[in-house]
Amino acid sequence: MTAEQDFAIRELLLPGSLDGDEATEFREVSDALDTMALAKWGNRDRALTPRSRLTDWRPTPYFELDAFYARVDGKIAGVGLCRLSLQDNLDTAWIRLEVAEPYRERGIGGALLEKAQASAGARDRHVLQSSTEHPAGFEGRGLDLVEPATGAGGVPRSDPGVAFALRNGFSLEQTSRFSTLDLASAKGWDALEAEAYARSRADYEILTWTNRCPEEYIDQMAVLMGKMSTDSPAGGLDVEAEAWDARRVRDTENRAMAEGQTGLVAVARHRGSGELAAYTVIYVDEGKPWLGDQDDTLVARAHRGHSLGMMVKLANLRRLRAGFPAVERVMTFNAEENEHMLAINVKLGFHIAGYDGEWQKRVK
Repeated sequence: MTAEQDFAIRELLLPGSLDGDEATEFREVSDALDTMALAKWGNRDRALTPRSRLTDWRPTPYFELDAFYARVDGKIAGVGLCRLSLQDNLDTAWIRLEVAEPYRERGIGGALLEKAQASAGARDRHVLQSSTEHPAGFEGRGLDLVEPATGAGGVPRSDPGVAFALRNGFSLEQTSRFSTLDLASAKGWDALEAEAYARSRADYEILTWTNRCPEEYIDQMAVLMGKMSTDSPAGGLDVEAEAWDARRVRDTENRAMAEGQTGLVAVARHRGSGELAAYTVIYVDEGKPWLGDQDDTLVARAHRGHSLGMMVKLANLRRLRAGFPAVERVMTFNAEENEHMLAINVKLGFHIAGYDGEWQKRVK
């Protein structure tokens, strides 16, 4: 450290478990991330539980992650992550940088970015992707917004994270909407369900399962899950098709359960062909029993126009409400240009909670 630099950047080594002295640094980093999420959002909905975080950060055949942290006066002041896909998108690295507000303007973000970029460069990654988070409320205030090329949405230029991204050569490529649903006040589902089923019930049936896909459908689920990388809007982000097979589906399921998650899955099956046409997943973390996390939802292109998105979402939300009475709200994310899926969510009762800016930078 120099006289001007009152912090130290260190690599975080993942412990074997959350217990014992070897997990002290991980628990400190985890607590710091939780505190930063609470300060920004007023709750810990978007923060992973320590168990989920530790499992998610462990290497798999498909991803690996490097983590760094900054200390100031013995306290965790910032965290940097570099996540790398190992099977596809091999030119890309996803990075995350978080600096606690009391420690900003000290060069910590720049130092963490330098570490993350070095980690990406060591694996010959030339595309860096990241995100910034923005609670709702800035809309309509006449703020100068940075807008993506899609023209859908924007984030405030004055936000510290946005200013940092622009200063370091990142471009805003997409805006995602962060929405939440208050289950207690949700209404109108019967009418929505009747309308959706009137259009498609003769041709499609809804199937559901928990945690593990039945063996008879796993190959088809691999196809659908792979389509999330090609059929979902990605704005200007460089996203290649992901290769999915039964093994990757099982790996995803096993990892979710190891994180303490229960996965509720609903799919639409075409009666005539037996083909799975749509799916949706909601996760409930045992460490956050008040929350449902609406994850992937996809309708295959060949089956769009039959209200399948509404059908599978309603089926899964009903399961959630019946099987997990402690869940108070559901959160989800959608590309701001994904007007169709956003319209479904609005009809279901979701409200805007904030926005994420999706950023990209190409390096030599």
